[in-house]
Amino acid sequence: MTDQTKIALVTGASRGLGAALAEALAPEYHIVAVARTTGGLEELDDRIQAKGGAATLAPMDIADPNAMATLCRGIHDRWGKVDLWLHTAVHASALTPAHFIDPKEWTKAVSINATATSVLIPYIAPLLGETGHAVFFDDPKAGQKFYGIYGATKAAQLALARSWALETERTGPRVSIVEPSPMPTAVRARFHPGEDRDALTGTADEAARILSLL
Repeated sequence: MTDQTKIALVTGASRGLGAALAEALAPEYHIVAVARTTGGLEELDDRIQAKGGAATLAPMDIADPNAMATLCRGIHDRWGKVDLWLHTAVHASALTPAHFIDPKEWTKAVSINATATSVLIPYIAPLLGETGHAVFFDDPKAGQKFYGIYGATKAAQLALARSWALETERTGPRVSIVEPSPMPTAVRARFHPGEDRDALTGTADEAARILSLL
């Protein structure tokens, strides 16, 4: 692997859109795939290798700041950079009325959707430098009924991303926010049980569309 190797860091890579994006980027990029689900990462690695690509698997919890520090230090020591960061990791809280919010569920959603993002941006920004590209994924549920936990914490994540995007317009890295089409993912299934999944956009097709925009 040479210094010319392009590195794509995908947080939330074990399934859904994250896995589809990682697979679509290989073999043009060496994929650093981060997720808690080891089995999902290993299956992704098999698909990437079948395409002639290569991946480094990082079975880590993005809500653990020490793990993320170790991850980013490892990337720095091995490659010295990240060319593309795709942040698809998210915690999909169960739908519930605001007056029935479970404090533990709220804390978990804040930790994964908001706090982890606030930790990752300062860690990854130096790796992206002036020319790298960070991509976040919007899901505008804030203020909708029963989406109190997910909507609020996802909105907090995107608020951070939007601030960062404005702050780096002249200096880099480039920061983009994309709103994916509805896909038959586990996150959507939790919010829309019984939905006709055949009518939704496949993750591979949506990954291709998003990458064409970027």
